[in-house]
Amino acid sequence: MKADHSTTKRRIAVLCGGQSGEHEISLLSARSIVQALDRNRYEVFLVGIHKNGQWCLQADLDYLVRQTDPKTIHLGQSCSNAILSPDPAVGGLLVLHPDGLGHSILKLDVVFPVLHGPRGEDGTVQGLLELSGIPYVGAGVIGSAVGMDKDVMKRLLRDAGIPTPRFLVLHHRLWARDPEKCKHAVWETFPPPVFVKPANLGSSIGITKVKTRGDLAKAVETAFEYDTKIIVEENVPHCRELECSVMGNDDPIASAPGEIIPSHEFYSYEAKYLDDEGARLEIPANLPEGLAEQAQNLAIAAYRALCCEGMGRVDFFLSRSKELFVSEINTIPGFTAISMYPKLWEAAGIAFPQLIDRLIDLAIERCEQRKRLRIGR
Repeated sequence: MKADHSTTKRRIAVLCGGQSGEHEISLLSARSIVQALDRNRYEVFLVGIHKNGQWCLQADLDYLVRQTDPKTIHLGQSCSNAILSPDPAVGGLLVLHPDGLGHSILKLDVVFPVLHGPRGEDGTVQGLLELSGIPYVGAGVIGSAVGMDKDVMKRLLRDAGIPTPRFLVLHHRLWARDPEKCKHAVWETFPPPVFVKPANLGSSIGITKVKTRGDLAKAVETAFEYDTKIIVEENVPHCRELECSVMGNDDPIASAPGEIIPSHEFYSYEAKYLDDEGARLEIPANLPEGLAEQAQNLAIAAYRALCCEGMGRVDFFLSRSKELFVSEINTIPGFTAISMYPKLWEAAGIAFPQLIDRLIDLAIERCEQRKRLRIGR
């Protein structure tokens, strides 16, 4: 029987951590969400995925909240091993007893995944959640997968007529076989400088700005530490970096764009998370008339072209000639205290707790819509 949420708290699991280079950023995002959730409306559970892949139900809900140093934040050791059941009849977590001789069932109404990067933001966890039948916040399997893979994402944007910087894909097997041929392909396509990036990662991890031809090999090797497929992207000279927050399922809306003004050479991992003075956010961005609306429309177009739902943050480059290029989409954007996604909605009049409420409602709306579809003939 369906719970009456007018009198019953919704049971929500915030899923964080994960096996990616963005593990700590996920914990920072989860900390902010746990703080923002209204305990009068929600019964909140914190489920952490350790770097070894182990799922644990955290015994101390506010353990992350009490940690203040983003460099050392970590999951608590006081926890119970847990498994998200793919059986919709279970509809929640199997919490294993410490003696290993049994389990209890923790029913859930919603899961809020804040897993940044591979094995969390790339459709893997979303597929498990689809099997479980539990509503979950954010994009589905397809939107998550294409949003994570910069190669596939950029090809879809290009085919939809959405401007994106030119790029070249390098595979590890080809680089290992003939690096000189790969280098030649890069410099035949682009003049330096170029950006070298892992295809499946975020938070600027593994990214290098290559200024000279001699620096390419080291940058490629660094990117290959994180992925077997990387992209080399053209530099948009003297560009400004803009971001739009998008929210919705069938009828998405976009915030006014904000601008990232980095003090580093580009918006690196350190500038985003470790250096308090690494970047300045201008919300809303100071743009010529009509350009903000153009960015919003382009953000929604990209969101739809990439099959996104729930939420997403679309990043742009604005060239000196006032031409907009979609750089990428983040289907699980950051929710830290300094993250652009919630700050843009806050500037639009949607405070952080209300934003979380809306995203949860969108997750339930989508799940209910899919339940009405026929299975088979």
